[in-house]
Amino acid sequence: MAIISTAGLARTFATKRGPVEAVRGIDLTVRPGEILGLLGPNGAGKTTTLKMLTTLLAPTGGAATVAGCDLVTDPAGVRRACGYVAQSGGVDPQVTVREELLTQGRLYRLSRPRAAARAADLAEELGLADVLDRRTAALSGGQRRRLDLALGLVHRPEVLFLDEPTTGLDPGSRAGLWDLVRRLRDTHGTTVFLTTHHLDEADALADRIVIVDRGVVAADGTPAALKLAHCGSLDATLQDTFLAVTGRGPAPAAAPTAV
Repeated sequence: MAIISTAGLARTFATKRGPVEAVRGIDLTVRPGEILGLLGPNGAGKTTTLKMLTTLLAPTGGAATVAGCDLVTDPAGVRRACGYVAQSGGVDPQVTVREELLTQGRLYRLSRPRAAARAADLAEELGLADVLDRRTAALSGGQRRRLDLALGLVHRPEVLFLDEPTTGLDPGSRAGLWDLVRRLRDTHGTTVFLTTHHLDEADALADRIVIVDRGVVAADGTPAALKLAHCGSLDATLQDTFLAVTGRGPAPAAAPTAV
C-alpha cells in the first residue's frame, strides 16, 4: 500500500525561449510511515516535484495520489492530508508563537478551544512551551524552525513534506530536528517526505532515498542498497554514491547561522 504514488508526473514551463521540462516523468511510491529523502543536483526537479505533490503547482502530465486523494481532481483532499514546511518560514515577526499556532488551527477549522489545546500540545512536544508568548522575531533559528514544523502539524497530517528543513541551523539544532522527525514517525506514524542538500542528513534520517536528475528518477533504494549498487561497498559515503549516480555534486548547503 502506498500513501504517495506518482506515475509519469511531469511539469513543463512555458518560457520566451520555448518550453522547459523541469520534471519529465517521475515514478515513485512512498509507504505509510516511511521517511523518504529526495535528492538531486540543482535543476534536477526536486522542488518542482514537491510543489506539485503539495498542490502548489499543477502538473502538466502524469498522475499522482497523496493519502488516496488525486492531485488534480481532489486537491483539497491532498491539502487536508498533508503538512508542508517550506525552506523559509512565513511567520509574522510581530505576533507570538501562540498566536501563530492559534491562527493556523482556526484556518484548519478547529474551534477556538481545540486550536488552543492543539497549540499547547505542539508547544510541549516540540520544545516551545517556554516561548509560547514570545514574538516570533525574538526566536532563535532552531526555535523558528520548530515553530515552522509545529505549524505544519496543527491538523495532524498523514504526510509531512519538508523542503530543506535544516538549512541555516547549527549542528546541535540540526540534530534536534532530526530527533523530532524520527519521533513523529515512530510515535504518530507520520510519513515524512524531505528534500535536502545535506547528504549526511539524508543518510541519517531516510529509510529510503530517491535521487532525481534531469527531471526523472535516477536511483531509488535504501542508503545501504544504493551504496552497494553504485559504489560496491557499504563503507562508501552517500556523497560518493550521489556522484556515481549523477556525475555531479549536490548544490552547496547554506552555511550554518548562529542560533
